[in-house]
Amino acid sequence: MGDELPSENLVHLDVRFSTKTGLKEFLDLLYEKSGQGVSFTGLLEAMLNEAAIVTAVHNVKSNKGSKTAGVDGVSMNRYLQMPRNELITLIQSTTANYKPKPVRKVYIPKCNGKRRPLGIPTMLDRFVQECVRIILGPICEARFCPHSYGFRPYRAQNTQSVV
Repeated sequence: MGDELPSENLVHLDVRFSTKTGLKEFLDLLYEKSGQGVSFTGLLEAMLNEAAIVTAVHNVKSNKGSKTAGVDGVSMNRYLQMPRNELITLIQSTTANYKPKPVRKVYIPKCNGKRRPLGIPTMLDRFVQECVRIILGPICEARFCPHSYGFRPYRAQNTQSVV
């Protein structure tokens, strides 16, 4: 079958981190191996790891928009008041059969007097999406062209024209 990857370029992720430091070391390894052209299996297990979920919740909470609830009306405070293990289990079970809810659409004013639409996902959707971003980010980042600047962490779009 032509779609199969050579086994030397395929690595099964052994998810053994349990702290934020362990997660960072794991993400650094993903970045390094991905830059060498390695592909991975076991990504879902990494995304559902407790340390990844806790980091995702902290990242979503620190976002300025975390005070705004989605279409389900559930705010960040409700999730923060849940027992830690219950919240982790909820996010893990939601991810198993993940189907995002519709986003709440609001219109925000622009400088020119017009308004632009803004989609606000539910908190649970934000948690799941952040878990995915945490794990896939280093893998993709290692393979992007170094001269690509748009919408990447720690980079800005080049606004100067090239001569």
